[in-house]
Amino acid sequence: MTSLDKPTTEHHGQHGGDGRDGQDAQDVKAVTEAALFEAFGGLRGMVETVLPGLLFVTIYTINKDVHVSALSALAVSLLLVAVRLIRRDTVKHAFSGVFGVAFGVVFALMTGNAKDFYLPGMLYTLGMGLAYIITTLAGAPLIGLILGPIFKENLSWRTRNPGRKKAYAKASWAWGLILLGKCAILFPLYWWADTEKLGWVLVALKIPPFLLAVYLTWVFLAKAPPPIDVFAEMEEAERAEKEREAQAAAARERDA
Repeated sequence: MTSLDKPTTEHHGQHGGDGRDGQDAQDVKAVTEAALFEAFGGLRGMVETVLPGLLFVTIYTINKDVHVSALSALAVSLLLVAVRLIRRDTVKHAFSGVFGVAFGVVFALMTGNAKDFYLPGMLYTLGMGLAYIITTLAGAPLIGLILGPIFKENLSWRTRNPGRKKAYAKASWAWGLILLGKCAILFPLYWWADTEKLGWVLVALKIPPFLLAVYLTWVFLAKAPPPIDVFAEMEEAERAEKEREAQAAAARERDA
């Protein structure tokens, strides 16, 4: 995987996006791929997202036992976290999956309605879809807030890199509309379909919309100006300040 440090350092000061050669463009695409992989968990993250829901609907389809189905889904989520802990991998994606499954288990067991296992995740999807749209309308696209620290640009794109802000806005619109479109399918099924149909449709809609949103984000950002590495700027400013202080101290010694 391409390091995130290389492209941001090489393109520092070129964030206007003009005059980049073919190699620069390839570097920008590579660093964008790396950032998206880190932010959204890659293939393993997708498996960890799909597996608990798939296990739940499979078991429920076979035996119609909400307790066994829910607890099995929670158990596999905990197992995925344990595997990551044993291997000392990052656990943020697995932990987020555990919390989502745990809320679903609580809802389903409290109401006795198996469909309620999916309700917290559906509400979360709805909330995220609205968040992408609202933050974009407010001038702070959510995808930029998520990816900015990974690109080491923090919020510099809001005031210093307008081309990149525009790309983040496009990507956030894509995420928002895709997630709201997914909700437009799932919520009617929650009310009118049985648990098995809802579960299998939800499993089927886990990966394709996500991949579409990630792909569109990659397209928009790959064509955008490269990020401004604000951490490198701060380090350079500190070095320059130390050099000035050293020169001033040397000048005082000469004068003495």
